[in-house]
Amino acid sequence: GVTRLLLTRIPFFKEIIVSSFSCDSCSWSNTEIQSAGRIQEQGVRYTLAIASRQDMNREVVKTDCASARIPELDFEIPAFSQKGVLTTIEGIIDRAVAGLEQDQPARRATDKEMARKIDEFIGKLRQLKEVNSPFTFILDDPSGNSFVENPRAPQRDEALVVTHYRRSPQQSAMLGLEVDAKPPDAAEDLRDEVLQFNTNCPECNAPASTNMKLVQIPHFKEVIIMATNCDSCGHRTNEVKSGGAIEPRGTRITLRITDPSDMTRDILKSETCSVEIPELEFELGMGALGGKFTTLEGLLKDIRDLVEKNPFTLGDSSTPSRTGKLQEFIGKLQDVKGKTQAHFIMDDPAGNSYLQNVYAPEEDPELRVQRYERSFEQNEELGLNDMKTEGYETQPSHPP
Repeated sequence: GVTRLLLTRIPFFKEIIVSSFSCDSCSWSNTEIQSAGRIQEQGVRYTLAIASRQDMNREVVKTDCASARIPELDFEIPAFSQKGVLTTIEGIIDRAVAGLEQDQPARRATDKEMARKIDEFIGKLRQLKEVNSPFTFILDDPSGNSFVENPRAPQRDEALVVTHYRRSPQQSAMLGLEVDAKPPDAAEDLRDEVLQFNTNCPECNAPASTNMKLVQIPHFKEVIIMATNCDSCGHRTNEVKSGGAIEPRGTRITLRITDPSDMTRDILKSETCSVEIPELEFELGMGALGGKFTTLEGLLKDIRDLVEKNPFTLGDSSTPSRTGKLQEFIGKLQDVKGKTQAHFIMDDPAGNSYLQNVYAPEEDPELRVQRYERSFEQNEELGLNDMKTEGYETQPSHPP
């Protein structure tokens, strides 16, 4: 047969390699994908509660290092056991069934009991496709390059939970990343220095440099700003990280947009901050867009780019009805920039986000900042429930 390779760039997934194989003798064909871009800074886990046949048609990008699980059947497709694929939830189940059936004739001849158990399990997998009862599909990718479609984008999908997490040393080693086992050096005062380190451009993968600087935001706290500028393709990006600890309470900031000058307010959106515009029925979950230090207009532009450049929303994979709704949403988002009054809400359980008060140190009549106690679920997502900062020293088993 013949295998064809195509290096292409998808805005949401950066660069990928599509391989297609076809055989003229038996007409068998197969397609696979491999990520040609960089591994993301964090891993990603998608948890989908499947309750209808429509959920089985959700598009899925599963890389070769991603694992898929269905807890109700205690079933798992381990990482690196399949090649990367662009398919649907039903397609992943069909691939699993085909893989289990492949060696069944040999098993029936050598181990009938094992073959019978596998036949029963295959029957259970096929029953899942009918969705007679709800079940859970979990896609876990340490590289962060997998994806499960949200058909209601840009609105929140109640059935889909997206969790970004820091890779463990074992996962980093599995991906071929170097794990630095050396203890960190003593902390230095770097507030007056601009640090620079080498990296690759996220768009063209050419060598580039990233500048990093500690910055004190007035009436707020210290943050770390990282800016990357590529001389090859001109791509520029910046990202912000909190320079302090997680606050004792979460922060909910509400701004009533009444004037075009509100678009120039400075915004610090941390990675744990979610954004909501009730008038547009729009909500952006935590982790999306990463940390940003920009203006309100710049953040709205990033939200628009996130919708327009996603191939599953306005690309070849989208449906006409969904495209019309998203185009209407983009038009309303454009009207917010000074034409339509709206409320802009930032909710950060970690308390590390900021929206400029142009009347500081006086109160801003259009800006409301609320402090609230985090729920158990929010502490769990921030990793605080298992964090122990006192009394963690190992106690002797017997008193001296």
